[in-house]
Amino acid sequence: MNRYWLYVIIASVFEVGWVAGLKHADDVLTWTGTIIGIIVSFGVMILASTKLPVGTVYAVFVGLGSAGTIISEIIFFGVPVEPAKLVLIGVLLAGVIGLKAVTKDPEGEKA
Repeated sequence: MNRYWLYVIIASVFEVGWVAGLKHADDVLTWTGTIIGIIVSFGVMILASTKLPVGTVYAVFVGLGSAGTIISEIIFFGVPVEPAKLVLIGVLLAGVIGLKAVTKDPEGEKA
């Protein structure tokens, strides 16, 4: 994996943080963290898209962020586990992995 795919993963982690922040922020500190998460998330995603196909970067970013958000809701916020959700997260992640597998690495950035 080259560094630009790592940037996509980092951006997705920050996306999970700011999405949770939008729902649960209730004071200046948590709103500040949410805003910083938004800025970092999109900044790193834009950086990754300078060397990777924009459509693939966005699809992977949103897919990982969606899966991460659902999993974090289950782990941290007590949302009930539904088997159908877990199956659909698996399908989503399979699509993300497939997109990454068929996307060519940028020149000079081979892992």
